[in-house]
Amino acid sequence: MVGSSDLMPSWFEKFAKISAEIWRQLLLGMKNPGKGLTLDHLQALVEHRNPFAKTQFADVQLDIIIDWQDFYRKTFGGFCDYSNVRIPEKPEGEWRLLIIEDLSLEQLYAKCKELFPCWRWTNDDLDKKVTWNERNAKDGVRAIWVKDVQEADENLKNLSADDIQEKGVKTETLAERLIHELKFFNETGNHLDIKNVTLCAGSRRSDGLVPRVVFDGDRMDVDWYRSDGASGGLRSREVVS
Repeated sequence: MVGSSDLMPSWFEKFAKISAEIWRQLLLGMKNPGKGLTLDHLQALVEHRNPFAKTQFADVQLDIIIDWQDFYRKTFGGFCDYSNVRIPEKPEGEWRLLIIEDLSLEQLYAKCKELFPCWRWTNDDLDKKVTWNERNAKDGVRAIWVKDVQEADENLKNLSADDIQEKGVKTETLAERLIHELKFFNETGNHLDIKNVTLCAGSRRSDGLVPRVVFDGDRMDVDWYRSDGASGGLRSREVVS
């Protein structure tokens, strides 16, 4: 407890300077992940833990996080802070980290159409058509791992969306697949699924049909398929979240 002798102008002046510096460091950390402070640092401090102990965030290559921050800023505008995003443990093998913002399907499709030719099966609002998603970012930015491959997962061919659900495999939603497309195009100038089709088994239309995405010739197509349908060229993309 602070004694009366401590409640002097010098104490308040020192407190004000410390508070101002904390705010400055927080803003720095938001703009430049890895520099300054984060809310996790402050949370650790009030819990009497070392705020600079190695964390899960520190285990992930910082340049990947910064790259995603720059991608969203340049592609959609606005300021992004991923310093507090929970990063799932990376599986063994070649996996790619996707940072998922709370963007509507209409926003994502419109951005794709702005950057390259696109077609979709319906002119109706995609967000009203797709009524179920295995995951979303409405409660905050999410991070997921997906296979770092151009074509949808070979090991998930000949499996319908119903099969995928029965096996309990997590797979990309339509929103995640569109973000994956945008990021892949941003990095390479190429497109996902030029030979096969991604079955977005993590999403459903209100009538139970499943979205699917393919780059067919010179355009990206978004259409639908029945949940019990399967083929060798129709494949989901596994997700670790």
